[in-house]
Amino acid sequence: MQQTFFFQAMIYLASAVIMVPVAKRLGLGSVLGYLVAGVLIGPAGLEFIGLEGQDIMHFAEFGVVMMLFVIGLELEPSRLWRMRKDIAGLGGLQVGITSLVVMGLALAFGIYWKEALALGLIVAMSSTAIVMQTLDEKGWLKTAAGQSSFAVLLFQDLAIIPMLALFPLLASNQPEEVAHGSESGSLVSNLPAWEQAVIVLGSVAIVVVTGKYLLRPVFRIMAKTGMREMFTAIALLLVVGIAVLMTSVGLSPALGAFLAGVVLANSEYRHELESSIDPFKGLLLGLFFISVGSSIDFQLIISKPLLIMGLVSGFMICKAAILFALGKIFKVRTAQNFIFSFGLSQVGEFAFVLLSFSLQEGVLTKDITDIMMAVVAISMALTPLVMVLNDKLILSRVCKVEEGLQVQRPSDVEEQDNPVIIAGYGHFGNTIGRFLRANNVTATVLDNDSDNVDFLRRMGLKVYYGDATRYELLDIAGANKAQMIIIAINDEEKRLEMIETVKKHFPHLHILVRSTNRNDAYDLMNAGMMHIYRETFDTSLRLGIDALKLLGHRAHEATRSAKTFFIHDERTLKHLSKIRNDEELYLNTVRQSIEELEMIMQADREAMNLGAIAGWERKAENA
Repeated sequence: MQQTFFFQAMIYLASAVIMVPVAKRLGLGSVLGYLVAGVLIGPAGLEFIGLEGQDIMHFAEFGVVMMLFVIGLELEPSRLWRMRKDIAGLGGLQVGITSLVVMGLALAFGIYWKEALALGLIVAMSSTAIVMQTLDEKGWLKTAAGQSSFAVLLFQDLAIIPMLALFPLLASNQPEEVAHGSESGSLVSNLPAWEQAVIVLGSVAIVVVTGKYLLRPVFRIMAKTGMREMFTAIALLLVVGIAVLMTSVGLSPALGAFLAGVVLANSEYRHELESSIDPFKGLLLGLFFISVGSSIDFQLIISKPLLIMGLVSGFMICKAAILFALGKIFKVRTAQNFIFSFGLSQVGEFAFVLLSFSLQEGVLTKDITDIMMAVVAISMALTPLVMVLNDKLILSRVCKVEEGLQVQRPSDVEEQDNPVIIAGYGHFGNTIGRFLRANNVTATVLDNDSDNVDFLRRMGLKVYYGDATRYELLDIAGANKAQMIIIAINDEEKRLEMIETVKKHFPHLHILVRSTNRNDAYDLMNAGMMHIYRETFDTSLRLGIDALKLLGHRAHEATRSAKTFFIHDERTLKHLSKIRNDEELYLNTVRQSIEELEMIMQADREAMNLGAIAGWERKAENA
């Protein structure tokens, strides 16, 4: 058994490692790469995996749950309220109209009305996983197409609950046992309806209350351990626990995870949670797509090619036309509307859940569900290709460039990303942050001290907990869109580590970095930094100016001396950083530098005195 498990794991990982880069290289996107990998290793290809691929798909659906949790983390309640028109209007109309149109077509082909309604509701679903990942990869999430797509997908996810409640009422066939993917197993299914309603509402309340009031102290405790794996463990425990609770009461675990994410969207630990979950989410989503590819029944497709391909093309064209018309009604510009309508034209991953549930409850027959499984998988597999064709052919020819994505107008973006990221919000970073804020410059602030974050949040400052040296955290915090990053963390080694991360992944960012002392400045210079700010150096000079003034020196003389000293020291610092490892040369150069500085300062004082004497002489002559 162990060998079988490790062999299966090796096959899945190897297929992903090979096919995803190939698909990305061809401009087809990672989703299509995963699907092709699944086809190649599945029963229709090399037969490395058989029917157990469907078992793995139900496990991999947990990746969709994690994705919705991360999506929820990015949604503040205020943003949801602003999007209520698109969510309820655009999303509601899409689900309602698509369901009725598909139901009407099914009735025209002689399908019983209950089965037709179930099919309409299933086909109305689009793939949250494929659409969101494709939009994210292309950088379209913040465009009008991305925001409209998100609104529709969000409504579809919310609509899953009433659909699961409605399907048992549509039963007209003998229920069949479904080995996997069933939504049965609910602990409340045998209870009276009013008790089920109370338990369901109570479960939702538990998620909301726990997320809002009980989790922050737990996160704070985990953060104080300083162990990153513990934060990852609590993040995974949170999502798994919600999934178990929601499944136990007959609700969608994906919706529960999404709700928890929304509740935690204002938390200072939001970015750290997201970066902890992200690797698992990505792997499980990839596993899900591979499983979808491997589960496509090519024998059924070969036996009924016209029927299945006709259904695929018919459903996708129908959905695209409805979405395009709704986009026009909601004033989505032409180029954005093409992306919106083509992107959501497939039937989504929740259709697999609904099909299994409808078969179990006796809503649809096995013949219908088998055909629909193939239709759903093919439509999902075609989506990346449809998006590529739309991008290459339609957007480039039909739409003007200024309407397209190459030149995005400000109106396409709902919220501008902050131009500045501040890493570290101690005494140094705090001063910078307050100064920028006073000048109307917004910044995303990251700090790894949970106590400091908690204190600053109580002061009304929006500071997020997280290790800013991590690429994932910087990416989530908006480093791709920011203009500048200010590195103000205390740890010298962490600063150097962060510089390498930023230079490697975000080379467009201007890097301004704090230096503790001269030796630290040498390291930063050798790392290629140009904008270095020595906190002890600047403070020491300011103290020196005050000391000279107290000793009777004129204020302008003290300030000028400090400026001369600063210029000379900065110049020699660059030279000394290159020879710091040659002790003898370094010491000789420092001695020469000190002598040179004393001569410069002496000459500068004499020049100031001569200037003062000349000024008095001119005043005497004029008198």
